[in-house]
Amino acid sequence: MNHEQMTTKIERGDGFIAALDQSGGSTPKALKGYGIEEGAWGSDEEMFDLIHQMRSRIISSPCFASGKVIGAILFERTMDGRVGGKPTPRALIDRGVVPFVKIDKGLEEEVNGVQLMKPIPGLDDLLIRAKDLGVFGTKERSVINFANREGIAAAVAQQFDVARQVLAHGLVPIIEPEVNIKSPERDSADRILLEEILKNLDSIPDGARVMLKLSIPAEAGLFMPLVIHPAVLRVVALSGGFSRSEACRELARNPGIIASFSRALLSDLRAQQSDEEFNRVLGQVIDEIYEASVSTIPA
Repeated sequence: MNHEQMTTKIERGDGFIAALDQSGGSTPKALKGYGIEEGAWGSDEEMFDLIHQMRSRIISSPCFASGKVIGAILFERTMDGRVGGKPTPRALIDRGVVPFVKIDKGLEEEVNGVQLMKPIPGLDDLLIRAKDLGVFGTKERSVINFANREGIAAAVAQQFDVARQVLAHGLVPIIEPEVNIKSPERDSADRILLEEILKNLDSIPDGARVMLKLSIPAEAGLFMPLVIHPAVLRVVALSGGFSRSEACRELARNPGIIASFSRALLSDLRAQQSDEEFNRVLGQVIDEIYEASVSTIPA
């Protein structure tokens, strides 16, 4: 797939984007969920090797190339690694899956109800390397805990500043200002976020488009203005702490938005499973998330 073909697949493809981008802080938790306890590694290098083995197993599974997974978000070290003897982005492309890379370096402490992204040193170099490896786009995350307009405006402005830098390198940014689904002000935060994103979309250069990765809104259908916006290539949803069944049920009530799940994708996979069992379970999970992503159930 070239860039034009990847653009078409992300814009029009039936399916969802797998989030395989657990970073250093969340890796031990991801490994524990996979059945590997913290004492199983003696260094960060061994820990990252174990998580790469898990991701390689997922990417190499026959069901991952079923056409139902149209994209995958990688951790930077995974992008730089290899799967089946190939650079990971190439292995994905050869399986019909569009590669993205997570570029944020984690979150600042909460101010005005939000956690902004930490600075991203060396971002231009990372973007150059990613593009050389065939990566299509990026993903960067901040978190919204309360319906504070000043805080939400700052988070969205920061996201769009980074997005313009990504676009300048010919990559497509996934902007992810996550609303905490446990927030007591979730619905109000969703609505302020919608307003701020719509304002900032006007700053995107003519002809360029971004993607949005958002928490499933408290009110089904709320984000439809973003789904149909000409500057938005695709809107995807994170599971955000919902169980997979909950996330799929809520997602199905938001036509036009597809999944980009992490925990909900990986929760039933275990290192101890035989390849046959692993592939069977992963296939069932992919089918469930796919169905929710292509659903047309009205809000």
